[in-house]
Amino acid sequence: MTDPERIAYGPLELNYGLLHRATGPSRGTVVLIHGGFWRFRPEYMDGPVPLGAAFAERGWDVWEPEYRALGAGGGWPATLDDVAAAIDHLAELHASHGIAADAPVTVGHSAGGHLAVWATTRDEPRVPVRAAISLAGVLDLALGEREGIGTGAVVGFLGGTSAEHPERYAAADPAARIVPDARVRIVHGDTDDVVPISQAHAYVAEATAAGQDARLDAVAGDHDVVIDPADPSFAMTLAALEELTVPHPPVG
Repeated sequence: MTDPERIAYGPLELNYGLLHRATGPSRGTVVLIHGGFWRFRPEYMDGPVPLGAAFAERGWDVWEPEYRALGAGGGWPATLDDVAAAIDHLAELHASHGIAADAPVTVGHSAGGHLAVWATTRDEPRVPVRAAISLAGVLDLALGEREGIGTGAVVGFLGGTSAEHPERYAAADPAARIVPDARVRIVHGDTDDVVPISQAHAYVAEATAAGQDARLDAVAGDHDVVIDPADPSFAMTLAALEELTVPHPPVG
């Protein structure tokens, strides 16, 4: 396994990602998005989530973007803008590195789970996302606001309450922007006290009512078991990824 390559996707300091190349023929492309309650976490910089290497070892190309977060120029709308730009940069990575860009699967943990599922709701993207995996993600921002998840993380991310900025919540909340033809899988620990599993239940209820193919796989454990490739929950994530990956011919 080679070290990931650092590649810029925009002009700003945090506009870069780490590209992990698949071991053997590529099975497709994963966009892996870290969490942190949309707050800047220096420990994430150039510190790949262990899942990046684990997915690459099993045959996926993995694009792991950094992005502006609260405390580093992020929040509304910069964080969403950066994630959108990073996903759209797959078109350039297709040209320069042969990365498949036609059917990426977004995978994210915690706030990254929010961003991964939100990516399926973007209007007229250059690189559409039609499949996402949330690992203990914040998928219902209105519920997260009411429950005070992450000591007010939702309000901090969107720069105010839903009463103050209803348009921001409408634009950023996956539960309010469900796309029926997207597919969403959620892997969530049943004892998670950071992002409660009620987030997953709420999203699945809304999504299935809207006709979306959405499913929750509850696993034993806390908030971080779902990003540990050595944990039994990893088998659930792999199964979801295999289910959502669209087969494609080799590039080149």
